[in-house]
Amino acid sequence: MYEVATIGFWVALFLITHLGMSSVEIRSRLIGALGGWLYESVYSLVSLATFIPLVVVFGHHKHAGTMLWNFRDVTLVRSLAWLIMFASLIMLVAGLSTLSTAAIKAQAEGRQHGIFKLTRHPAFVAVALFGLAHMIMNGWLGDLAFFGGFIILGVVGGWHQDQRKIRELGEPYHRLIEQTSFMPGAALLAGRQRWEADDMPWRAIAIGAAFTLLLVAFHPMFFGGYPLGG
Repeated sequence: MYEVATIGFWVALFLITHLGMSSVEIRSRLIGALGGWLYESVYSLVSLATFIPLVVVFGHHKHAGTMLWNFRDVTLVRSLAWLIMFASLIMLVAGLSTLSTAAIKAQAEGRQHGIFKLTRHPAFVAVALFGLAHMIMNGWLGDLAFFGGFIILGVVGGWHQDQRKIRELGEPYHRLIEQTSFMPGAALLAGRQRWEADDMPWRAIAIGAAFTLLLVAFHPMFFGGYPLGG
């Protein structure tokens, strides 16, 4: 269990530093002490200094610990995992291509469009879906600790961003939270948003499909094992 504990240690260290330094109170104090540019530089360096060792440790100790489930040979489950990964890539591309201060302000002013009608945090949802897809296909304790960290990062990261934007934008962002959802599709199902034809993120879907096909083809070569399996 030493290997699992080591993975868990680096997951915890990455999450604590990454989420801690971006929390409302600590972030404000660090920016006040260091300035915006230096804070961003230190934040990036600390993130890399914890994430890179985490990936290296996991690479050396994949499939460590007890196996709790094994769905690798179940076609239906493997297909579900790939569908989740496809959705993750669409969310990531759509989020990164539209994520900006101007976009967030436009949302807060009631001009939601496209992927933001589905979720106000597409990039964070993408991270969480990535973790979920890989947890389905990797039932070892060490793997669950590693990929579970991505789910925590996505969920807590989205919550942190909400708290920061509430402080920065005030009431308009409160209205945004009321009108949208973090959980994909929840605002649409509740009637708070209405999906229209021009909201479809066709470019993100095309890019996501291309990346998914590349992953299916090359995952075993670069990451070993089955596609979506380590």
